Amino acid sequence: MTLLTTVFAAIIATVIWYKGAPKSEMKVGALCWMYWGASLMWLVDAIFEYAELGTEYFTPAPVDMLNDFYLGLSVVAHGLIIWLVILLVKDPKGVVKAALFKKK
Repeated sequence: MTLLTTVFAAIIATVIWYKGAPKSEMKVGALCWMYWGASLMWLVDAIFEYAELGTEYFTPAPVDMLNDFYLGLSVVAHGLIIWLVILLVKDPKGVVKAALFKKK
């Protein structure tokens, strides 16, 4: 479930990035790289787990699936948090700078 969750997040982020690709104001490319990197990590983990368990890999317990889904969601959430920090630091539209140096 972690692999599936991060792959879906990577696909959604890639579609959003591709729609606004020439401008790239919101730095969605960084989000794409993070999600595709996480997907690759979970793919390697799945390959090694399949090598260890064999066909039992395809019949996980429901509790294990739920735990893996929560882990996948936490990875997606952490990716969004890191992306927001990057966005606030880079400040492509100058919103943070304008708010900090606003004269009253």
